[in-house]
Amino acid sequence: MTRLSATSLSQVPSFVRRPSFDRVACGVGILHLGIGAFHRAHQAVYTDDVLAGSGGDWAICGVSLRQATVQQQLAPQNGLYTLVERDAAGDACRIIGAVTECVYAPGNPEALVARMADPSIRIVSLTVTEKGYCLDPASGELMLEDPAIVRDLQNPHRPATAVGYLVAALALRWRAGQTPFTVLSCDNLPHNGRMLAGLVRSYAAELDPLLADWIGRAVAFPSSMVDRIVPATTQDDLAALSERLGLQDAAAVICEPFRQWVIEDHFTLGRPAWEAAGAQMVADVAPFEDMKLRLLNGSHSLLAYLGYLAGYETIAETMTDPAFERLVRHYMDAEATPTLALPPGVDLDGYKDQLITRFRNPALKHRTWQIAMDGSQKLPQRLLPVVRRQLALGGAFDAAALAVAAWMRYATGRDEQGAAIDVRDPLAERLASIGVAAGVHPAALVDACLGVREVFGADLPQAGRFRVAVKSALVRLYEAGARQSADQMTEL
Repeated sequence: MTRLSATSLSQVPSFVRRPSFDRVACGVGILHLGIGAFHRAHQAVYTDDVLAGSGGDWAICGVSLRQATVQQQLAPQNGLYTLVERDAAGDACRIIGAVTECVYAPGNPEALVARMADPSIRIVSLTVTEKGYCLDPASGELMLEDPAIVRDLQNPHRPATAVGYLVAALALRWRAGQTPFTVLSCDNLPHNGRMLAGLVRSYAAELDPLLADWIGRAVAFPSSMVDRIVPATTQDDLAALSERLGLQDAAAVICEPFRQWVIEDHFTLGRPAWEAAGAQMVADVAPFEDMKLRLLNGSHSLLAYLGYLAGYETIAETMTDPAFERLVRHYMDAEATPTLALPPGVDLDGYKDQLITRFRNPALKHRTWQIAMDGSQKLPQRLLPVVRRQLALGGAFDAAALAVAAWMRYATGRDEQGAAIDVRDPLAERLASIGVAAGVHPAALVDACLGVREVFGADLPQAGRFRVAVKSALVRLYEAGARQSADQMTEL
């Protein structure tokens, strides 16, 4: 079957929306580190809409930092791919044309640094997931002892990490007396701009304090909040799409219709008019970040660990169980909401109702196992801020404690039937060892897991209310199972 590409684009059926702008005439102004499915379903779509509406040199150079898979998918297609918005009513398809360059970073690190330093690049954005920042999630600081960071500091002109690439390219701009590009994090991390600025300066200070000082004064690091559910695209998805298109598309992405992007409006060299595509440009993104991380992402993690343990494959399947829908509503209303401070005019109840509808979407096969990945990186950003705030308020956090206990049980690598779990986590081996040592003794497992400073910091292990709540929740999980534990909690 013919591959989707610039030459075959005219063969795309008329029911599929195609790029309406001149892709050749649009210069590249954005370089994106981590061109995975989420970027292609989110920031690239907003940019595609802007290019269609007003043009400009804002096309995207997409970079794969670790694996060549996405570059191998996109390059033969001239960066083109299909976006499939999926809900119960069916699929809506469009071809996205905003990505016009595709790079595999490990193939030529020096060339990528030079491309980033090119004055035509005005924004470098990132979706590299929590672990891609080499961030200590407990302290929020750069892990200078991380082997990847150590290697980059020893070979700063041939970096491998996102932070290493940013500093190498900014150093070239600094030495050339050029205006720096804006660095725009689009990952689900609180205060992601401020956090990334700290990581970059810390790394740069190890190389040259004067460079670090210039970065602190001259480089813009706006924070942003992103939201769209993007499950993994399956081979069945690709086969069905090829049948509809009459063309092979190896890079298609599946997502829900909903999308949201809130961005602090602070850029050194201009930006696309993303607000024309529906983005919200604000002075302070922090309240929106907290809302999304604690309500959507926190709820997602709760449903992922408990749903997986209860035998549900997807979030939508988990939400068909009334016990889990009641539990997630209880968590959002009674535990997460009291920790938020939102600006006037935000319809929080409407947002939560919308989340429930999105979680129920039966057309999205968002696997609990996929969301459960990298829990040691996600819990400190999604659930533990709710716990800390409720401890300070003297409020309740039983549902959050149950989610933490479910993560602990999940991370041992055995489900409720004793079957092995394929745990994907940077700390997987360490957590598995903790599980083996603790056996089926909940108190021992909680005590050992709370000793993982990267997750719980120094404060939560000393919080007696939290320790007791997690132990109680884990005892219930071992005695009654995930489904009954959820049911019992909402009956209280």
